[in-house]
Order: sequence, then structure tokens, then C-alpha cells
Amino acid sequence: MTGRALIFVITLALLVVALSVPVRNWLSQRAEVAALRADIAASSERIAELETQLDRWSDPAYIATQARARLQFVLPGEIGYVSISDDGQPAETVLSEAATSAPRGWHSVLWESLQEADGPPIAARDD
Repeated sequence: MTGRALIFVITLALLVVALSVPVRNWLSQRAEVAALRADIAASSERIAELETQLDRWSDPAYIATQARARLQFVLPGEIGYVSISDDGQPAETVLSEAATSAPRGWHSVLWESLQEADGPPIAARDD
């Protein structure tokens, strides 16, 4: 190995060592900028959703619909009914709790239907 080649290799190694930290910092900053851009995009999407919801809430018909559904409001002249389940809770609450339970597969529903159909007949009520 000649003296010039040795000086070239040493110079190249020093350049690699000297430039490794700035290049690493540059790459980490690019990753941080990309993450911040993704956060900005998600925030912009959330802002758009909230503006849409705000537009909905400025509509009197939507407000009336929500009041009727959430607060059981009725218009003058209407009669409001609430179905009560066996345990004394409103039936809508019982249905929503059943809807939030773990989802069952179609095979479980089919098996339960077959077991119910195979069981004894339900006696007719005397009303």
C-alpha cells in the first residue's frame, strides 16, 4: 500500500466519522418532520369532522331529532311511551347493552336456533 493510498483511506475514514453525526441528525429530523406532518393531517381531519358536527347542530331539525332521541322529548299533542323490561329498566337500555356485548358468530346463532327448535314446544298463554 502506497503512502498516498494510506492518506486517502485515513482522510476518507475521518470524513465518514465527521459526517456521521450530522447525517444521523438530519435523518432523525426528517422522521420528526414526517411525524409532525401526519399529526397535522390527523388534526385537520378532526377539525373537519368537528366543523361538520357543528353545522349539524346549527340545524333546528337535527336538534329536535336529538332531543327526541336522547331526552325522550315529545311534541305537544303526542304521547310518549317507554317500554319497561322485566328488570324495570327501559327496554332501549337493555337492547343497547345487549348490542354492546361480545359479537357472536353465525355458527353460534345457528346452533342456538337448532337447539331451541329441537326443544319442547312453548305452552300457549291463557289471556
